[in-house]
Amino acid sequence: MNAVTQTTAVEPVSGVEIFVPLNKLKKSPKNARKVPHTEAAIEALAASIAHKGLIQNIVIEPEMKRDKPTGYYLATAGEGRRLSYLLRAKRKEIKKDHPVRCWLDTENDPSEISLDENVTRSAMHPADQFERFHELSEDKGWGAEEIGARFGVSAGVVKQRLRLGAVSPKLLEVYREDGLTLDQLMAFAITEDHARQEQVFENLHHNREPWIIRRDMTAGNVPADDRRAVFVGADAYIEAGGNIIRDLFTEDRGGFFEDAGLLDMLATEKLREVAGEVQAEGWKWAEAHIDYPHAHGMRRFYPQAVDLSDEDEARLEALSTEYDELAEGYSSYDEMPEDVAAKLEAVSDEIDAISAKRHTYDPNIIAHGGVFVVLHHDGTVRIERGFVRPEDEALADPQPEDEADAIDPEAVEGEQAEDGDEDVQDFEDEDEEPGKPISDSLIRDLSAHRTLALRVALAEQPDVALIALTHTLTAQLFYSYAEAGCLEIRPTVTPLGSHAAVIEDTPLAARASEAHEAWAERMPRDVADLWGFIVALDREQLVALLAHCAARTVNALRVPWDRKPRTLQTADRLATALTLDMAKDWTPTVDSYLGRVTKAHILEAVAEGVSEDAARRIADKKKPEMAEAAEQRLAGTGWLPAVLRTPEPEAEPVETDDAEGIAQPSEVEAPDTEAQDGESVEVEAVEQPTEADADPEPVDEDAAYSVAAE
Repeated sequence: MNAVTQTTAVEPVSGVEIFVPLNKLKKSPKNARKVPHTEAAIEALAASIAHKGLIQNIVIEPEMKRDKPTGYYLATAGEGRRLSYLLRAKRKEIKKDHPVRCWLDTENDPSEISLDENVTRSAMHPADQFERFHELSEDKGWGAEEIGARFGVSAGVVKQRLRLGAVSPKLLEVYREDGLTLDQLMAFAITEDHARQEQVFENLHHNREPWIIRRDMTAGNVPADDRRAVFVGADAYIEAGGNIIRDLFTEDRGGFFEDAGLLDMLATEKLREVAGEVQAEGWKWAEAHIDYPHAHGMRRFYPQAVDLSDEDEARLEALSTEYDELAEGYSSYDEMPEDVAAKLEAVSDEIDAISAKRHTYDPNIIAHGGVFVVLHHDGTVRIERGFVRPEDEALADPQPEDEADAIDPEAVEGEQAEDGDEDVQDFEDEDEEPGKPISDSLIRDLSAHRTLALRVALAEQPDVALIALTHTLTAQLFYSYAEAGCLEIRPTVTPLGSHAAVIEDTPLAARASEAHEAWAERMPRDVADLWGFIVALDREQLVALLAHCAARTVNALRVPWDRKPRTLQTADRLATALTLDMAKDWTPTVDSYLGRVTKAHILEAVAEGVSEDAARRIADKKKPEMAEAAEQRLAGTGWLPAVLRTPEPEAEPVETDDAEGIAQPSEVEAPDTEAQDGESVEVEAVEQPTEADADPEPVDEDAAYSVAAE
């Protein structure tokens, strides 16, 4: 410090190196840089100086007032370095009078010096920078944190540079020669496999978009959002020796699991653990599969409805009351205080647990049946119980030789199948209430089939899909009726498998799946390219895609906990517009309907579908025999239960002379009318024949659509 004092006290001499206290350095008004340094640049300089010292001296000149030195110096070149020292002093890393090595220059023009320093220099090529960072990591063993601290950049930035430096030298050389852009190089850097990088590069054609490179680089890997990866988890996969490829330059949603075989093995092992837990319930066997084994060829049995104990019934009633009290005044969990929401959720879980006791499997089925444990599309476990192998059917479901001896009419007199039973057939010969309605579970099942049929039919009739889509959007934009349409435009695709157990294996489901897969194969992998893809479609393709998307959202389910009259009314209008005929894809059988309704409903179906006389001929049969006989008689008749029927088109209103000249209010002008409460856009239908028509003409579908479009 004494040397510094002596140097600064004498008359300054140009062209010498001196040390000046930091608090004696000032910014020069002749500095050519007017745009200030960024905070990041100052941070980087400060880190560099802290670890390596000052690499380049600050060029200074003495501050003069009235031709006399003031004792201060102006930083002609190196203002960024001066600010970096000040930042370190502010952080208490150095003292305010810390000696700074400077170059004193009083001969050259300060403005020219400042300009020269910023102009006559060449930036390092990024490829050279990437390779040098990689060398620091490889040769000195420094990690991203250490390198980042020495250069004043984040560890994330260092990781990106290290990854780029690890790209194949061949590709780096192409990048140096401007044969690749930085974005393209970053796409190759998704993996450090040089052979793979060079292979993909050689196979590229005229289209070298980064998303295409990323797609090809990860073609054999499994995305982290794949159901197997979600189920196994990244930690378990890595612990087993797997490697996850991470894209450091884009949002990779968790990366890509490199070893698909290892991932499948881990997923299967974990599913087997779950299968073991389920088998502990008493099942004879439990199999684990990643995909559902559709070709198992086994008979499936379903749980039977049982009465809750008096204790459970009382508890359920108390919980229902508590739930209503807690939820009163709130429309969603988001509006509730955290403690109320937590308590409500706990009450709901307990209600579900008690309600689950209403259905149970026959102990004989459990003893001789089994379970499939499979992986759902979202990575959750799907457990399918009640399957019996052919060799065990006789033991699981023994048939008595004399059914009259096996069933005691007095013991079952007045008993009915519980409404909550979805698929168990009750063939007891019982006295029934003539007016007993169809169970809610069966209505859900049937409406699920109808929903699927609507989806397929709507996908095949794009013009009607346009009407349906326009209706749903208009209802929400103009009338605040979010549930006025039956298209769930958010979009939401409601799974139907939980409402109808076998619906996923029907021909209709196969048609819907094939259509979706055909479109998916054509879609660009990156959603950023979707706009251009859609714009390139001609009108026919565009309308077909819109119809497919609209069809995926159809929801005509009838469930007791979610009553939406306007939605179901619109679903009926949609079915009418599509001339939906469920008889093409659904047949009343013992399993699908007849074995799950009362004898009165069976007789009603035969009377409507065949004749009153045919119904009388089977009226004295026991329920299982009646259901089988009804199935035979109804085959090919096209009979449908009311839930599956398509309403007849409404006749057009006939204008009278008195109405002429009277302006009728539009729906917009009369928002409170009954028509508006039920719909937003009415699809008019062809006028129906009158009773006087002896030989009515069939409805012309083209004419029907023409009227609808008008």
